[in-house]
Amino acid sequence: MNPSQIIVLATPVFLLLIALEVAWDWRTRRGSYGLADAVSSLSLGILSQISAVFTRLLRIGLYTAVAESLSLVPAEAAQAFWTSGYGWLLALLFYDFCYYWHHRLGHEVAVLWAAHVVHHQSEHYNLTTALRQTSTGALLGWVFYVPMALAGVPPLVFGVVALIDLLYQFWVHTEHVPRLGWFDRWFCSPSNHRVHHAVNDRYLDRNYGGILMVWDRLFGSFCEEDPREPCVYGTRAPLKSWDPLWANAEVYAALARDAWHARRWSDKLRVWLKPPGWRPADVAARFPKPAFELARPRRQAQPLAPRVAALVVLQFAALLVGALLFLWHAETLPVADALAVFAALTAGLWATGALAQGRIQALEMLGIDTAALATVSSALGWNELHLVTKPAVMLIALFFVARFEHFAPASGPKPLEINETGRRWLLLALVASLAGDMALMLPGHFIVGLGCFLLAHGAYLMLLSRDAPWFASRVALFATLAVGTAGFAVLGLGGLPQGLRVPVAVYVMVIALMTAQALGRARWLGSRAAWTVALGACCFMASDALLAFNRFVSPVPAAQLWVLATYYAAQGLIVGGWVRGAAAAAERPPRDADTLSSS
Repeated sequence: MNPSQIIVLATPVFLLLIALEVAWDWRTRRGSYGLADAVSSLSLGILSQISAVFTRLLRIGLYTAVAESLSLVPAEAAQAFWTSGYGWLLALLFYDFCYYWHHRLGHEVAVLWAAHVVHHQSEHYNLTTALRQTSTGALLGWVFYVPMALAGVPPLVFGVVALIDLLYQFWVHTEHVPRLGWFDRWFCSPSNHRVHHAVNDRYLDRNYGGILMVWDRLFGSFCEEDPREPCVYGTRAPLKSWDPLWANAEVYAALARDAWHARRWSDKLRVWLKPPGWRPADVAARFPKPAFELARPRRQAQPLAPRVAALVVLQFAALLVGALLFLWHAETLPVADALAVFAALTAGLWATGALAQGRIQALEMLGIDTAALATVSSALGWNELHLVTKPAVMLIALFFVARFEHFAPASGPKPLEINETGRRWLLLALVASLAGDMALMLPGHFIVGLGCFLLAHGAYLMLLSRDAPWFASRVALFATLAVGTAGFAVLGLGGLPQGLRVPVAVYVMVIALMTAQALGRARWLGSRAAWTVALGACCFMASDALLAFNRFVSPVPAAQLWVLATYYAAQGLIVGGWVRGAAAAAERPPRDADTLSSS
């Protein structure tokens, strides 16, 4: 039984204990839970586990390689010693010692904090916080356990004691267990770990031990919980998001920005190696950040509306079942299939957080779910499901665009409106895309599908020309035409049939012009929505290029996954970006007509 399957078997126990804590929290009215926060923490736990399927080489593979080739202890002697009763106990102590330093440096080195921060982002402290884990920790975390490999600890023993250390730490994430006297002096306990998660000055960066507090006492990092100073949880730079992808990326992004803006090359490196919060003086002066204030309100977000809360819970429950099935069978899945399922689950987790945060609407979440199912069903050969979900995606998009003002909250006294002519061009593009999807699912209808998508791109081109000059960026125009020409040349040399060369050339030109118009429009309007549409147009070019290369030049590994993933990303970015941009434009004074016409 592999570690992923053990986690699957432990999950019902975790959920039962969480349910019991929720019930007790409700009875005592302590307020340790928030629905969106709990779902966010559990979503990050799922993302951590499903991504671990692909990082096993870093976590176990490198350890095994070091143990087998660089161990300082002969293999037979190491096996005999570490698999004895006292060997297992010593291995657990050894692991906990290495974990202490891994954990401590995770708070003292910025690039390591960028991974570990995920576990600390919640401003609540409960059992779901225990499951809130990073998806990037394996990138550098394996280094801290090399001493165990050099000591000859077998990979099996290492894996088991690592799992024991991890599972032990689940129960300490609660506010409902008081101080435990002598136990608190020697072991990681709820009281000790509450201190670790607190951002109060006296508690900050304390109590790193996984099982034992002995290490903290030895190395001067221990602090007792003081009942006169309640713990305040979270981080000193609050996340303020339910997005699981951004939760994993936010600190890396901040470090990369500071490194980019730093003038001195030494500072560009030190940004990553200094303690969290350190910034070069020139960067701090040009891009100041507000000072940390413990007294300010910290709990993020308002309670979810009942309908949204119900949808979030249902969506999460479905994703949890899918993730558990994936983890149980992950070892036997081909890498391409595992990657497809992982991508679909990740898209669903992102959509859950986006709905909870109000970034997307329920219908958009349904569209993302359906697109993910269409993609994974195609990649895995689930033809019956694919035949249903692929057209369903475009039908959902059509309904969303046709009824957008009925779903979007109006910011003023009037109902929200978007330009009707633009809406009609967008609907035409989606209808043509739906027809193209249907044609490409039928054998022998490639030309029909090509014609439908040619019409769709033409409609998108007309849509994007309504609020910006034609090809406002000459650089974008020349670049996209150059890329299209190069791509067509590759197809011609790679085996594109003679009879398809003219229609494919026309298609390539139209999609290049559509992308150029989208990029020029984004530069002209300068809005986030316009750049979202431009990114979608670029995804369209990528999707079509992958499809053509796979069909006419050379098979692309996991082609269906990449083609459909980029295709649905394109449609989603264009539709979402345009309707939001159009709705925002309807509330702004129109741009000077003379300015538009003269440009």
